Amino acid sequence: MATIKELREQAAKTLTDARSMLDDISDKSTKEQRAEAEQSVDRALSEVTDIEARADRQGKLEAAEKRAEEARDAEDRSAREANRPGCKPGEAHQGGEMDYRTAFHEYLRAQGQKGDMPTEARAVLERGFRTVEHRAQTTTDSAGGYTIPTELANIMVKSMLAWGPMYDPGVTTEIVTSGGGAITMPTVNDTTTAVVKHVEGTTLTDDAGSDVTFGEKTLNAYPFNTEWLRVSKELADDSVFAMETILGNLLGERLGRRANLELTTGDGTDDPNGIVTASAEGKVAAATNAITADEIIDLLHSVDPAYRMGPMTRFMFNDATLSAIRKLKDGDGNYLWQMGNIQAGIPGSLLGYNYSINQAVAGLGDGVSSKVMVFGDFSKYYVRKVGSPLIGAIQDKDFWPGFGIAGYIRFDGELADVAAVKHMALAES
Repeated sequence: MATIKELREQAAKTLTDARSMLDDISDKSTKEQRAEAEQSVDRALSEVTDIEARADRQGKLEAAEKRAEEARDAEDRSAREANRPGCKPGEAHQGGEMDYRTAFHEYLRAQGQKGDMPTEARAVLERGFRTVEHRAQTTTDSAGGYTIPTELANIMVKSMLAWGPMYDPGVTTEIVTSGGGAITMPTVNDTTTAVVKHVEGTTLTDDAGSDVTFGEKTLNAYPFNTEWLRVSKELADDSVFAMETILGNLLGERLGRRANLELTTGDGTDDPNGIVTASAEGKVAAATNAITADEIIDLLHSVDPAYRMGPMTRFMFNDATLSAIRKLKDGDGNYLWQMGNIQAGIPGSLLGYNYSINQAVAGLGDGVSSKVMVFGDFSKYYVRKVGSPLIGAIQDKDFWPGFGIAGYIRFDGELADVAAVKHMALAES
């Protein structure tokens, strides 16, 4: 099996070959030669995507294997400690207490039934529910759940970030609150108000013409859940430590996909006002299923230069649109898309700006009037999160022996300054 480094080197070489094939196309090339070269480039780009996915999967697998090995080592240490003289089954040795993580695993093994848990584990959960950080609790009776261990909470959040850029605090502005009460944000656009020249000895004008006009937008806390994910007792018994990764990834992916979708295209009615929905129109393409290099440049310049200088300014589109963009050139024959350095972790760029791939954004083949590209200062888009994702466990009478696990999050999103982010839409038919 190729190493991650070898896969990334292979991807970099394939990209170099693809660039070379495109560079070989000239005005003297025949239609057939152009078509053949473009097909070869498409195949190369598809191969790069596959190689990158393999490298990513291998990296995740190696990380998961490392965590599982560490967990097995910890379990072996716990077992050796429990077998020391003076220990009772299910309880820690005198002088040491069962940790919260182990107690939570006992809870999962018992399928959410406290009565089937060791006494020591029940005591640790009850005490931890009242005193530890409230990352993810529901109720404390036999039908509810307890605060999840930090490891599982972290895995869930990482999985959510991996499934869409809009939940990533590195892309938008993040506001995390402990409660879910509405937050009112003042808004103002003062870019058209001029400062007048002062004439010595004259009184300043006071006709309200330069007053600031404030508006406001509200960030709420809309709840979303994964519904129940069923877990067999055999899995709980045989894979209790590895289950942190399994459950964290599954629940995180489900929550992440929905969060990214809402923060991208939500209509703002009882759900987030997605960035595509909230953005102003910057450019309408001439075609119903394609965009040109000049149209992307027009979109960029439809955003005021003051917003184009921010560190979080970027393009956003889906992967199929990126495939088309990679073939576009400006009037001087230069490619708009610039290849980064995969090995050094430097991303590709478009007209000198970073971009994010977001599969929730419409593609070029999704129909007329589709908003296929967004550009602007994403720091003006606020994502409000209430605490961290929650998880609950419940005994499942329809899946015996087994139990259910569910995830739950509350969030909202709003564009505070509509002048900061604009979109390109396809032409109407």
